Amino acid sequence: MKTLLILRHAKSKWDEPDVADHDRTLSQRGKREAPRMGERLRAEQLVPDLIISSTAKRARKTAKLVAEASGYEGEIRMEADLYLADPEAYLEVLREAPDACQSVMVVGHNPGLEELVEALTGEAEALPTAALAQIALHISRWQDLDEDIEGELVQIWQPRDEGV
Repeated sequence: MKTLLILRHAKSKWDEPDVADHDRTLSQRGKREAPRMGERLRAEQLVPDLIISSTAKRARKTAKLVAEASGYEGEIRMEADLYLADPEAYLEVLREAPDACQSVMVVGHNPGLEELVEALTGEAEALPTAALAQIALHISRWQDLDEDIEGELVQIWQPRDEGV
C-alpha cells in the first residue's frame, strides 16, 4: 500500500502583468495557506517520504512552505514536466519514485491534478488553491502506478477547513 498526496499550489499573484505565468509567486493569502496545509500533514501524521514539485515559482514556494511547516526534512525534487501537466505526466514522474517511499506528495497545477484524482479514484473533486488530497493506492511499487489502478480517495483538506 502506498499513499499519494496531491497538493495544488497555494493562491498566486495575478497583479503583475509583466511576469510570465511560470514565474508568478504566491499572494499574501497563499503565503498563509501553504504553511497551514503543512501543519495539517503533521497533525495527520502524513508527512511524506518524498515531495515532488512543478518548477513553477508558485508551486516551488508552496512546496517549501508546506515542507517547513510539516517537519519534512528531505529534498524537494523539482520536475519541469509537472508544469501544467496532464495526469499521465504526473504518473510518469511518480513511477520513478523509490519504492522505499511509502508516501509521496506531488505539488502542481489544475486542471491536471483534478484529472489525476479522478483518473486514480473515479471521483471528480474540485481542488481549489492549496487543497490537499490523500489517496490510498493498492500497489507495493511506484512503477506499477497507472490509470488502471483503483485508488481510494481518503480525504481532501481545503484551506477554508484550516481557518485560512
